[in-house]
Amino acid sequence: MTVDVSVQVPTNVEETYAWLTEPARLRRWQLIAGRTDLRAGGDFRWLVAPGHTAVGVVAAVEPRRLSYLWGWEGNDEVPPLSSTVDIVLAPLPSGTTVRLVHEGLSDVQAKGHAEGWEHYLQRLHAVTTTGDAGPDFLGEDANAIDAAEASLAVCLRTLRSIGTEHGADPTPCPKFTVDDLVEHLIGSMTGLAGLAGHPFEPEAAGPPEERVADAGLRAIEAWRQRGLAGTVTAPFGELPAERGAAIVALELLVHAWDFARPVGVEPAVDDKVAKHVLELVRAIIEPPMRDGEMFAAEVPTGPDASTLERLVAFTGRAA
Repeated sequence: MTVDVSVQVPTNVEETYAWLTEPARLRRWQLIAGRTDLRAGGDFRWLVAPGHTAVGVVAAVEPRRLSYLWGWEGNDEVPPLSSTVDIVLAPLPSGTTVRLVHEGLSDVQAKGHAEGWEHYLQRLHAVTTTGDAGPDFLGEDANAIDAAEASLAVCLRTLRSIGTEHGADPTPCPKFTVDDLVEHLIGSMTGLAGLAGHPFEPEAAGPPEERVADAGLRAIEAWRQRGLAGTVTAPFGELPAERGAAIVALELLVHAWDFARPVGVEPAVDDKVAKHVLELVRAIIEPPMRDGEMFAAEVPTGPDASTLERLVAFTGRAA
């Protein structure tokens, strides 16, 4: 069965094409993070939503058309390269029509994909109309890795909202400016990927959002590859693998809050994500770790505190 959906956007063909191909723009409406070798025969890997990674090959790259051999990682019903997504742009007097045709799906698969593509095309319309598609939230039945992916989305959205003008501003992390905290977070992602057994070399230069997107995605991929069974050996001892993955979520979500504080931005966090991460880290941060270096003592919160505020207070920060 074929999914055939369209949307009209106010941008011209060239601008619309950029929204469909440039990584920084794709992260604003369709992806959490991803990598694309944008040429015929090039690979792509897109973390579209927590627990959902699209992988495949670019089939065609033309001025008004993009085509992909499409599938989902770990999905037996729509495995990688099992279907085709074709996107065609048609100019209008006041914008562009984006038509998306997804072929090679069963009736059941087509229904879910039609709903998904309608959702994301409406987000494309929103971002090209207002500049902001809004946050995309965590689904049900999330595990620690799903929570890390959702936390990466929050962190990247926060970095995007504060821009690059506040690198020298102090943060709630003692002795850390925003730029220092970016380096710390990238270092944490590198170390946590190594904890999962899949180290990587982070990008040494580039905008903070771009570098954190790459490092966060690679750390999460490391945990997806390792899985949550068994234990891992951390510098402070053995711990269940699920807790190791939860530290990825903790780092990304709490530091999103740290990045936001200097400029008074409020991170857009699904309460399910914050609650899930808080429940996971309650089993991680134990009294010996509250030495003032790793974590300070938990800060009391009032009855009206949000879940995110309770999470950051649990790590020793005053919300």
